[in-house]
Parts: sequence; structure tokens; C-alpha cells
Amino acid sequence: MSFLNWIDERFPLSKVWSEHLADYYAPKNFNFWYFFGSLAMLMLVNQIVTGVWLAMAYKPDADLAFASVEYIMRDMDYGWLIRYMHSTGASFFFIVVYLHMFRGLMYGSYRQPRELLWIIGVVIYLVMMATAFMGYLLPWGQMSYWGAQVIVNLFAAVPFGIGEPLSEWIRGDYVISDATLNRFFALHFLLPFVLAALVFVHIVALHKVGSNNPDGIEIKKNKDENGIPRDGIKFHPYYSIKDVFGIGVFLIFFTAVIFFAPEMGGYFIEAPNFEPANPLKTPEHIAPVWYFTPFYAMLRAVPPMFGSQFPGVLVMFGSIALFFILPWLDRSPVKSIRYKGPIFKTALAIFVVTFVFLGYLGVVASTEMILGVEASIWAPIFTAIYFAFFLLMPIYSKLDKTKPVPERVTS
Repeated sequence: MSFLNWIDERFPLSKVWSEHLADYYAPKNFNFWYFFGSLAMLMLVNQIVTGVWLAMAYKPDADLAFASVEYIMRDMDYGWLIRYMHSTGASFFFIVVYLHMFRGLMYGSYRQPRELLWIIGVVIYLVMMATAFMGYLLPWGQMSYWGAQVIVNLFAAVPFGIGEPLSEWIRGDYVISDATLNRFFALHFLLPFVLAALVFVHIVALHKVGSNNPDGIEIKKNKDENGIPRDGIKFHPYYSIKDVFGIGVFLIFFTAVIFFAPEMGGYFIEAPNFEPANPLKTPEHIAPVWYFTPFYAMLRAVPPMFGSQFPGVLVMFGSIALFFILPWLDRSPVKSIRYKGPIFKTALAIFVVTFVFLGYLGVVASTEMILGVEASIWAPIFTAIYFAFFLLMPIYSKLDKTKPVPERVTS
């Protein structure tokens, strides 16, 4: 006990433990959807730990990168396991983050007073995408090389003479080369620690305003004589134990994929990425990894104008930028989907189907026939539906008939 006192005199360890775990009161009606925040933190730790371990054997050199990955997979003790934990971990990281964001959409976690919390979360999502994109180049396989070539070349579409110098500056050369690989490796190593700092800020912001709940009721507004929320329970041990159980179940699925289907039929690691990068041989079909494909489909949905792909680039980045203004688009008098009407529920269901279908359209060739119609025809239709969900929200969320919200949280 004296040692703990010695630490507390120099660092507020007990205070941090008390404020953010032991005496942090969370709503007592959390459900299944509230597992994904802690699972996202678990996957961030997995990516950092396995990434640092892989960096010890990886060579960021255009002549040696692919061979170093093969060395990790074939000759390094348990290198194959660490590599698959990292590559599969990236996909699972995006899975749990997408489900975490979907829960926010369902229960109105972007609404007042959590606007800044939501914006910080969207910034985390963008940094995740940048980190994943840069890491995608590092194996220096065919799809890594050509996928990076396509994405970096998008910046060349920026008009007014900015695009070409910008894309050249990103690459560090006129083409994807050793210089690109080196700087992407450096940034890929740095950004996860930036991500960890943003997650810390995200949690601080969360504990400032308090956690949302499936009813969308602010439990801080109803406290007892001791200042304790009547509808809250301590995060530890109640939710910490619950999260441990959720992590255990999650790890069953995670390890099953690692050991039995780490490539997931080419969706997690594409077949061309087992071939060394060859600037003279273009793969038959270039597509980014699955968690980027909805936005890639929107990029391809917009035809070039005046020989420039810039309109498509604007649509792609605009589709992400809409998340930043979401807190001010929803005009419904209630937060949670439990008390919203059929219009919002239908709109959200259509949005989810649209996002999944756009993801599929981004994987297949634009000439692929889907339900008797070319993918190139479907893409603009679903892109328009995606944008309509956000841009029409001020109208349909206000017209929607809502149910009365109870004064206390429900089980």
C-alpha cells in the first residue's frame, strides 16, 4: 500500500483508475452492440504488437521487401502466425469499427452532447484508412504495387496544376518505387501510435459527456442525493467482466480465421499478392482490399469529365466527409432507433444494404453482370442512394413519426 501511495504522490494512478474505471458509471442497459468499442481497442493493440514484431524482420527495400515477407512466413519461428495475426487483424479491426459505427447510427451516438466525440471517431476512421493503405503496399506483391499505383494516381486528378506535383510528392518518385516503399513503411509504423493517441482522446471525450445507451436517455440528468446516476452502474467490475466474455467469444472467431482461412478466399489477402511486384505486368483486375471497396465503387461510378477523374475523387472523399456533418443532419426529436419511426428505420436498412452492395461492386470488374445488369450501371444507382441517406436526412428525420421516450432507461 505504501508503494501505491508513493506512486500516487507522483502520478495520479488511483485517480485515473477511479474516474475512468472503478467509479465511472455507465448506463445499466448496455447490450450486444456495446462490445465493439472494447474489441476495437483489442485489435489496435494486436496491430501495434504484431506490427512491431514484423518490423524487426521486414526489409523496406524494393529488391528485398517481398523476399523478407517470404522469410517471415517460411523461416522465422512462428512468423507465419504473427503475419496472419496482423493481416487478419487489419480486416477484423475494420469489421468491429464498422459495427461500432453502425451502433452509433442506430442509437444516435452522434447527437448532442456527443458531436465532438463522433467527429474524433471519424478522424480515427480516416487515420485507420491511411494506415491500412500504407501497410497494403508493404508486402510488395502484385496487388500491393498496382493498388497503390491506382490510389496514388487519384491525387494526380486534382486540377489547377496541383495534382501531378502532389502525386509525385506522395510517391517520392515519378512512379511507385523504393522511395515510396520507404516512406510508406515509416508512416505505417508511426500512424498506429497516432491512432492510439486519438483513441485516448476519444475515451476522454466519452467519459466527459458519458456513454450513450439504447434508449438515448442521458443518465447524468437523473442523479440521486449522492450524485450517482440512478440508471447507471459501475463500469468495473460489471462491464469489464462483460467485455472479457465478449473478447473471449470474439477470439474464437478471430483465431478460427487465422488458422483455417487467413486469406478468406482472397478477400483478406488476394492471390496476386503472392507474386512479387512487377511494374511490367498488370493484374487482370485491380481492386483494393475489401474495407476500401465501397468507396472505390463510388469512385468508379462517376465518369471522367474533360478527361479528368477529379469528380470521382470528390465523390469518394465526399462520401466520407458526410460523416463529419452527420450530427447536424439528423433533425429527429429522439436519438435512438427504438423511438424513431418507420421512415428512419427503412432509410437505415437501405443504407446498410447499399454500403454492402457497393463493397461488392468495388471487388468485381465493372463489366461483371449482376442480376442481368452490368456492375457499371449499378454503381451510380447505389452511390446516389448512399448520398441520399445523408443529404435527405434533415427532411425525412423531421417528417418521421416518433414514439415517446421514457424518463428512465429500459432493460
